[in-house]
Amino acid sequence: MEAMLAFSVRSHHIPITLETQTSLKKIMFLNSQIHLTLPLIRGNTSKFKLLTALSSSPLTESSSSNLQVADEESEVEADSEKFDWYSQWYPLMPICDLDKRAPHAKKVMGIDVVIWWDRNEGEWKVFDDACPHRLAPLSEGRIDQWGRLQCVYHGWCFNGSGDCKFIPQAPRDGPPIHTSKKACVAAYPSTVQNDILWFWPNTDPQYKDIITKKTPPFIPEIDDPSYSSLMGNREIAYGYEVLIENLMDPAHLPYAHYGMLNTPKPKEKLDREGGTPLELSIEELDVNGFTANQGWTWSESKFMPPSIFYAYSDPNEPASSVETKKSSVQKKFALIFICIPVSPGNSRLIWCFPRNFGLWINKIVPRWMFHVGDNLVLDSDLYLLHVEEKKIMDVGQENWHKACFVPTKADALVIAFRKWLNKYAGGQVDWRGKYSGALPPTPPREQLLDRYWSHVVNCKSCNLAYKSLNVVEVVLQIISVAAIGIVAIMKQGAVSAVTRNSMVVLAVLSFALSRWLAHFIYKNLRYHDYNHAFR
Repeated sequence: MEAMLAFSVRSHHIPITLETQTSLKKIMFLNSQIHLTLPLIRGNTSKFKLLTALSSSPLTESSSSNLQVADEESEVEADSEKFDWYSQWYPLMPICDLDKRAPHAKKVMGIDVVIWWDRNEGEWKVFDDACPHRLAPLSEGRIDQWGRLQCVYHGWCFNGSGDCKFIPQAPRDGPPIHTSKKACVAAYPSTVQNDILWFWPNTDPQYKDIITKKTPPFIPEIDDPSYSSLMGNREIAYGYEVLIENLMDPAHLPYAHYGMLNTPKPKEKLDREGGTPLELSIEELDVNGFTANQGWTWSESKFMPPSIFYAYSDPNEPASSVETKKSSVQKKFALIFICIPVSPGNSRLIWCFPRNFGLWINKIVPRWMFHVGDNLVLDSDLYLLHVEEKKIMDVGQENWHKACFVPTKADALVIAFRKWLNKYAGGQVDWRGKYSGALPPTPPREQLLDRYWSHVVNCKSCNLAYKSLNVVEVVLQIISVAAIGIVAIMKQGAVSAVTRNSMVVLAVLSFALSRWLAHFIYKNLRYHDYNHAFR
């Protein structure tokens, strides 16, 4: 926008004076206010209230002229606060899905890292995923018998501090070249909080003790023993910005996820899905994110940049009379979404839905069965969002407010996120020049919606279920073949007809069950297509 205005000024040979620059700033600010439908900044502080009670009718030029605009001094002061993408803690994975026996490869903010368990120090370590010898990925290595991380290309070994402890090719009686700084692996500061491994994306020694100065955002419900806290994780084939927008948008639930989720029933149902106006509003927005009033089941929500969107029931709201009769404990629950920027067009989601009731369910239903339903929800709008992101990139992230028409209160949180992103965070993730800016090409649908590589291999419970169910499938096939073989070698009259018929039934049932199980495994743990037209 600024470049377009500057070009317009130059093309008309208008001298760019200090007064002209001030006018340009005012025009750009007014334009952003009109298009984003975001109102007044109150007072002279960087924190402000967003009155997102948008008009029930579409905004027009005349109606948007009624929007109040802050004075220029407040805008300049607010703009002086900038979000630094590389001065934040980033989540990597839930601890429950990390195997201490092997290293794990992950990418965050375009940075390739390897996660491994240092049993000598009893801590998870996060290193640069490149051996200093020839840059082979350490994540393809192993943890040796002495608890060191070993590169399997040439056998170099490293301790928990990243120091090289052994170079097999070095002469035993020669100089100790393994002690050279060039032989060390860059180690990132890391910590475990809320049962999630976090890391600080800077290996400079000055950040070694950053945990004493700044900690990751804390979510009390995850650590509260009176709540359930089953987690899941998934690699997503669209970017961080679109992922967060989607999770902040309750209006899409009855449509994109029709029949999957319990949504509030409208008083007047005007379509099959039962969509209804939503009274969403932003209470406070600044460089540290924003809080919002959801206006329905989820009383409040928070965006804690860069990763956490957290919706929860109001802890101060009194329980209903029905709940009071049934239990002395008020039912509380939350939706926690942790969104991780991986690379352009790719993100990672960690989710957790804590609740302080029905804890017995988790003891009966295995975790992987919850994930089957969670992944179905993620799949049902994955293709939509993958294509949407490409369309946004075609018009440019900076032109989102022009290309998207968002006139109702239902989009208040999405508008607020774009406001935060543009105002404080540079309009998009700062990749520090690692990428060209183009999104990766759209893969075949089977690859885009693949569940195995995007979730199952990264989830302990689903991976175990996948292997176990495949074993059961093979056993059923063996039983079927064996039963048929037994029937074939039975001599006529040697056994009763009942026995022969029983063996035939066993063979048929075993084969049918093996086929059904193969379909179940494929559909729920490999690939499940989703066609909205036939829902």
